[in-house]
Amino acid sequence: MKLAYLSFTEKGFALAKTLADTLGGSAMRCGQPDSLQEWTKKQFSEADGLIFVGAVGIAVRAIAPYLQKKWKDPAVVAIDETAQFAIPLVSGHLGGANSLARAISAVCGARAVITTATDVNGVFAVDDWARCQGIYVADPEHIRIISGRLLAGTSIRLSSRWPIDGECPQGVELTEDTDADVMVSAWKEGKPVLSLVPKVAVLGIGCRKGIGEDVLEKVLQRFLDETGLRAEAICEVASIDLKKEEEGLIAFCRAHGWLFTTCSAQQLQNVPGEFTASAFVSEVTGVDNVCERSAVFVSGGSLCHKKIACEGVTMAAALKPFFLDWNRMDICPQNSLKEDD
Repeated sequence: MKLAYLSFTEKGFALAKTLADTLGGSAMRCGQPDSLQEWTKKQFSEADGLIFVGAVGIAVRAIAPYLQKKWKDPAVVAIDETAQFAIPLVSGHLGGANSLARAISAVCGARAVITTATDVNGVFAVDDWARCQGIYVADPEHIRIISGRLLAGTSIRLSSRWPIDGECPQGVELTEDTDADVMVSAWKEGKPVLSLVPKVAVLGIGCRKGIGEDVLEKVLQRFLDETGLRAEAICEVASIDLKKEEEGLIAFCRAHGWLFTTCSAQQLQNVPGEFTASAFVSEVTGVDNVCERSAVFVSGGSLCHKKIACEGVTMAAALKPFFLDWNRMDICPQNSLKEDD
């Protein structure tokens, strides 16, 4: 989590430095060199969390022009320079501002002032749980419906493609029905109110030399349509190292924000399992299958969709090992927040 701290006095800067040294991030005093407006504009687009060491009013006025949606905005916390109160202002759950305020509290003793309704009423917060599990919320505008039902004392039904360790929270009923209120799945299925998508799929790709980004996009859409896999579930693209400088493939991955990993023919050939073999591919690359084998190798898991071939491109998908836990609600700040690179 990339954090940025802004202070306004020497005392505030000392606190900002202490927090940055412990939790990670960069600390700056306003006007040295950026103004309040310049710093806020820059960090709002680059940082995962903004911490204003000063008055809440300053923070509110500074961020107001840049606020969009709670599922898009970074976490914003204000802490007074005497470290009495740490107040999450926006993105308490999905952005992790509540967790960040608690982390700040653990460092300097400030009281974390949490105001989100589910927290103060001791009700299960589905969006906070999803964030802590590393799950993408596909339709975040519906979070309020689920939270509203729980706050009203109505139970919700949750269905998951993966088992969930621990005791089910009060107000939540586990079901195998795909038309549950909340669905945890990497595929489009059922008609849930809220869809939670684990980012666990590795997309294996084989392609002819000089393939265009537009062709890859076209084949991807066909792959998603045929398999039902959600694009939000994809976290990485894998291929053979012969393709590591393929410009169209690199641009394709960059456009989606996906990590691009390549493997040697020997590594792929040693992957255990049954794959769709091709004599032509073996002759060209030295291994009988690229897309399926690379997806499995990079994921460290199992193949979930065999290859499709279209316009000189092959695609397949494999799932990384993934675990869910009802009790993993607030990731340890010291272990999770200090990720600046």
